[in-house]
Amino acid sequence: MDPAAPNAPRRAAGYEIEDELRAAVPVRGRPIRIAGVDEVGRGAWAGPVVVCAAVTDLGAPPVLPGRGGRTIALTDSKLLTAAHREAFAALLPGRLAGHAIGAAAPAEIDELGMTQALRRAAVRALEALPHPPDIVILDGKHDFLRSPWRVRCEIKADQRSVTVAAASVLAKVHRDRLMAALDGDHPGYGFADSAGYPSPVHQAALQEHGPTPHHRLSWSYLDDLPRWRHMKRHRDPLAGEGQLSLL
Repeated sequence: MDPAAPNAPRRAAGYEIEDELRAAVPVRGRPIRIAGVDEVGRGAWAGPVVVCAAVTDLGAPPVLPGRGGRTIALTDSKLLTAAHREAFAALLPGRLAGHAIGAAAPAEIDELGMTQALRRAAVRALEALPHPPDIVILDGKHDFLRSPWRVRCEIKADQRSVTVAAASVLAKVHRDRLMAALDGDHPGYGFADSAGYPSPVHQAALQEHGPTPHHRLSWSYLDDLPRWRHMKRHRDPLAGEGQLSLL
């Protein structure tokens, strides 16, 4: 079953992780500031990787009206329909204590590698918040932020934490809109539908027309495109992640 289908089961995000952090990380004189961080675009062939950092006010989680008197709860953006993501994206800014978007462009991904590009995008988002957070919740088990940020990694945090779920939705909607805008400049690649991820339309356009300036040129999909393989950028394993060449 499609997880975004209307009858698919969803887990409503709550404050279980935030409540644990409030008890474990006391802050004097003011409420603790907890930022949820989530990314979108890591596996795409084109477009930036986008990160949102969101800080909730720990109030009641927002909900949307559903059919038959039911409500749609905030959760991982991948478990919501596009219409529900858009509706939450319109609602969330008024429910958050702060949020910000950071991104790393395809050229940065090629130069730095995904882990460092992801960290750069996340730092940009965190540094753009109105106030620095006391602790950051990351979705998953890998801390790509590290020092000086205090980080709590949690698997499926985007389904368990309102803070991370909000970041998940805002990052997804922001990137989808960006990729839809690029579709007008590069018709035929299906950016509005696939958001730069592999799809039959996207792959066919690459075969015919090659990569656009928005494609990641260090990625292995170019190995399967003989006409365009000369554009592949190779990272020198002896010189660190940041060294690239055209071979």
